[in-house]
Amino acid sequence: MKKITLLAFASIVTGVAAAQVRSFQEEKLFPEKNEKSKFYTVSGERHGPSFFKKFVFPEVEYNPGEKLTFDKYHTVDVMYAWYQKWAAQYPDIVDLYVISESYEGRPIYQMTLTNKKTGKDTDKPAAYFEGGRHSGEITASESILWMTQHLLENYGKDPEITALIDTKSIYLRPQNNPDGSNLYLFTEQRNRSTVRAYDNDNDGLLDEDPEEDLDRDGIIYQIRKKAITPEEKEKANFIIDPKDPKGRLMKRTFPGKGEYLVYTEGIDNDGDGSFNEDGVGGLDLHRNYPENWRPNSGGDLTGRGYTQGGAGEYPLSETETRSTVLWMLSHPNISVVNSMDTRVPMHLRPPSTSKSEERMYPQDLAIYMEMDKLGLSFTGYPWAGDVYETYSTRYKVNSMTGDPLKPEPLFGHGPDFGYFYYGSIWYGDELWNNGAMKDYDGDGIYDDYDGLMWDDEANGSKGFKAWTPFTHPQLGEVEIGGFHPKFFGQNGPPWQLEDWAKKQALFNLAMAKRLPQLTISDLKVKKIAAGEFEITLEWSNTGKLPVALEQAKLVKIVQEDRVSLDFEKELTKGYEAAKVKITSPTLYDKTIYSGYTGVGEKKSATFKVKVEGTEAVKGKIKLSSTRGGFLEREFTLNQ
Repeated sequence: MKKITLLAFASIVTGVAAAQVRSFQEEKLFPEKNEKSKFYTVSGERHGPSFFKKFVFPEVEYNPGEKLTFDKYHTVDVMYAWYQKWAAQYPDIVDLYVISESYEGRPIYQMTLTNKKTGKDTDKPAAYFEGGRHSGEITASESILWMTQHLLENYGKDPEITALIDTKSIYLRPQNNPDGSNLYLFTEQRNRSTVRAYDNDNDGLLDEDPEEDLDRDGIIYQIRKKAITPEEKEKANFIIDPKDPKGRLMKRTFPGKGEYLVYTEGIDNDGDGSFNEDGVGGLDLHRNYPENWRPNSGGDLTGRGYTQGGAGEYPLSETETRSTVLWMLSHPNISVVNSMDTRVPMHLRPPSTSKSEERMYPQDLAIYMEMDKLGLSFTGYPWAGDVYETYSTRYKVNSMTGDPLKPEPLFGHGPDFGYFYYGSIWYGDELWNNGAMKDYDGDGIYDDYDGLMWDDEANGSKGFKAWTPFTHPQLGEVEIGGFHPKFFGQNGPPWQLEDWAKKQALFNLAMAKRLPQLTISDLKVKKIAAGEFEITLEWSNTGKLPVALEQAKLVKIVQEDRVSLDFEKELTKGYEAAKVKITSPTLYDKTIYSGYTGVGEKKSATFKVKVEGTEAVKGKIKLSSTRGGFLEREFTLNQ
C-alpha cells in the first residue's frame, strides 16, 4: 500500500479500513518485529558498540490481550491493534486512518470519533488530543488510549458522552513518534526526541556517544565515582545528600566542592572527556513548530541572539510535527487541543516566550485561566499556567546559589503555535512526577528526596536501584544505581499508570464538553405580501467557549458566522428571469455576516425573498461557523 499523504486522506470520507491499515503496518519489517535480528537498529544501523540488544520489560505489554487494562504500558503495535479492533467494532462513529509516516517509515495512526449519521466531522466543533511526541514520555500516549476506550465504551450509555460524539468531532492520535516509542520500549535507550541522527555536541559527528547498559540489566542507571585524583577533585560536583540516612541520594554542588562525579551509565565513545553527550537522536519535536521558531545552537552567527536546542533544520522539518500542523490547518473547526508529555505534573499552556499579560488578549487569558482551574479540579497537579513563567519558576530559587529563578523562553513550542498562530485553546500538559507525591521534608519543594521517600513508603523501594560496585573500563571503580529512568523517573510504576492516564483524560474530556456549539432555536417563515416572504433564523451559542478567541479573529483562522439561503439552481438562474429572488440582503453573495457568536449569545438573521408563480418553493437556510458548526434547515414558501 502506498503512503497516504495529507491531501489524499483529506478527501476520504469513511477512513481507511482496518485491513488496509494492517497492510500498511506490515509492509516493512521493523527491528522490533524481526525475530532474526539480534540487535535493535535505528534506520537500519546500530548506533553503538554494545547496546540495542532487544529487551523485554516486565512493565510493558508486548502483545494485545483479550481485555485492555492499564496495569502495564502498551507498545505502539498493541495500541494500534486496539484501534483496529475499535474501528471494526464501532464503524458508525469511528474512522481510522494513517495520517503520515514517521521518520523511519512507521504508520502514524489517527482516529476520528463522531456520529457519522449526524453529519461530517468537519461540519462539527472539534477537539484534538495527541500523545507520544516525546519518545520516552509514554504516559501521555496511555492517556489517549484510556480516553479512546472510555469514549467508545460509554457511547450510548453515558448521556453526556453520547451527546458529545453526536454533535462534536474528537480527533485522537496516540503515537505521534512511533519510532521513538518503540526504541524506548524494546531497548535500554531512553531518548526524548525522534531517532533522526543529530549532532548534540556540535562536533560534526552524529549520535557517536550514546549511553550504554554496562551491567547488562537492560536499564541505564547512573554512575557515581568517588573523586580521587586532583583532576577529579577539581571537577567533583556532587555530594551524598545528608537528608537520606541510607546514602542513596546525590546532591549537586559547585565544581571542586563535591566528593563525587556523576554520569549516566556508559562510556566516552568519542574520547572527548564527556560521557554520553551525543546519544540517539536529539531533535525535539516540541521545538519544531513555526511560531517563534529559533535555530539550533550555532545557528545565531552574532552570538548575541537566542537559539533553541533541538529545534531542527527549519520549522516543521520533521514529518511528525508537519503532519500535525497540516492537519490543524486543514481542520480549522478545532477549538481545543492537548499534546501531552511527562514528567512535570502541570497543565502547561502559552505563552512560551513572554508573560501572559504582555501578549494575550485579556478575554482569551481569562478563558485559559478558567481552563487551568478546570484541569486542577481533575488532576490535582501542583501547577497550572504558562510555559514562560510558571514552568521555569515553579521553584522560586536556584537550589545551589539561592538566586531567584528567572523565566526562560522556549521557542518553536506547540502551545505558542496553538494560540498565537492557530488561535485555539492549546495545552501541552505533562503527566507523572517522579514519585514526589508528598513534601516529606516540608521545604515546599517536590523533588527527588520526596520521590525517594515515597518509593520507600508506597512502592516497595522498586523505583531506586541501590548503588552497586562496578569496574568501569575507563573510570575504574565506580557504583551503578539511582532511580529507574523509565518506570519511575520518566513514567510511573505500572500500578500508578491508570490513575495518571485517567485523570488527565477526564480533563481533556471536560475541555471537549466545553466546545462552542451553535444551536438553532427557531426558523420563521412569514408571508409579507403576495409573492414576498421574510425568512428569519434565530440561533445561539449553547457551548461554553466562544466560536472564536480574540486571537483567532486577529490571525483570521476563523471566518465570521454567516447565514445563507439555498434554492434549486433553476429557480435562481438569471437575475431578471429568476423565479426566486433574494431581495435582502442586497449583497452580491446574498450572505448575512453575523460576526462571532459569544457564549450564550443569541442572534438572528432575516432574508427577504420574492417568488414568481403560484407553486410552493422549497429551500434551505444554512448557518455556517468555522468552529461553531454547520447547520441547515429546510423550509417551504407557500403562495
